[in-house]
Amino acid sequence: MNIGLNKNAYVHDINLQDNKLHNIALKAFFDICAKWNLNNEEQKNLLGITSNSTFFKWKKKREGRLTKDKLERISYILGIYKALKILLPDTADEWIKKPNKHPFFNGKSSLDVMLGGNVADLYIVRKYLDSERGNIYL
Repeated sequence: MNIGLNKNAYVHDINLQDNKLHNIALKAFFDICAKWNLNNEEQKNLLGITSNSTFFKWKKKREGRLTKDKLERISYILGIYKALKILLPDTADEWIKKPNKHPFFNGKSSLDVMLGGNVADLYIVRKYLDSERGNIYL
């Protein structure tokens, strides 16, 4: 999934106020949610949003202004998606709903953990997958 950002860009080069960035992030988020077969409540939870009107406007138009928190959440989800595609190219989209025996998950699926409602829940799953890829040691 190419989200249109320059691969040579550094984080400090990205303008978090740029509407194009927000729109690309929303499109990528909703595309991933469709691949994962997430319902609207799960999608709202991952975004950390309670407003139905804002959520459905974003979902329909694939555009809107995102807070730093929402951008961070989507960034973790993009990283999770990418890591899964690398680790499990054939079963990546199903993996998030399968129970996991790793102590971080305690028998829950990664989706159950991500739906905890906190940015840290997304971070935990992302870091677990990064460690599985060999990028980081937990």
